[in-house]
Amino acid sequence: MPETLNILSQSSLQDYQDCPRRFELRYLQRLAYPAIETEPALENERHQQEGEYFHRLVQQHLIGIPAEQVGRLANTENLQRWWGNYIHAKDLAGLSDLSHRYPEITLSAPLGKFRLVAKYDLIAIDKDRATIFDWKTYRKRPKNEWLHIRWQTRVYRALLVQAGAHFNNGKPFAPEQIEMVYWFADFPTEPARFIYKADQYKRDWDALTKIADEIISVSDFPKTDEVSKCSYCPYRSYCNRGTRAGDAADAELETEAEELFDINFEQIGEIAF
Repeated sequence: MPETLNILSQSSLQDYQDCPRRFELRYLQRLAYPAIETEPALENERHQQEGEYFHRLVQQHLIGIPAEQVGRLANTENLQRWWGNYIHAKDLAGLSDLSHRYPEITLSAPLGKFRLVAKYDLIAIDKDRATIFDWKTYRKRPKNEWLHIRWQTRVYRALLVQAGAHFNNGKPFAPEQIEMVYWFADFPTEPARFIYKADQYKRDWDALTKIADEIISVSDFPKTDEVSKCSYCPYRSYCNRGTRAGDAADAELETEAEELFDINFEQIGEIAF
């Protein structure tokens, strides 16, 4: 295991679970992407860029820039639609009344020989309750059952328990004080909400500890047996798993890579030791 691999994230954990070989190529060997992930490639790249820009628009609004001023920067059809849905979303109406909002904040905590890191779109504190918001620009609304078992849902809630005490007057949040909400820019009336419980937290942290120990000790990173996943993998040529990229609308539910190699730990909100 290279010494440079000292952090784990929801994306790297998801890669390891989905295909250990992809984890090895992406995070250990750090190979450049040899193939496009989806078709049509240019359209998908534009959609990803718009999604990133939408996150920036929401961040600017949450730090206090007037909605009218931010909205003028929504200069594409998708951005205009997403921004209009965001501004008029009833599920988000109370955010503007909260004084404790933390957009685009990164938390970290030790996990075995790693640091577990997560960058949150928004953590909103209302008295003694914390709500994690995550903005999604998916072209398809995923099923709640699929979201529930993803590492993002499990990592974000568990890590807030571990590293969120400074949001709660120095006292760690109990799992029951935490909720995670996925808000879909193209499905603004269909958010996915996931409350948390103590038994879920124990299960999640035990699973995280187990997988971190496993990653340290394994010497073999086999290819996934689910060949259908390979259509969306940029490393498929290394594995002789096909040349044609998958459909973009399906691929965004399969691959959500994040760049954490150059993360600045001085900007992390909380690091527990």
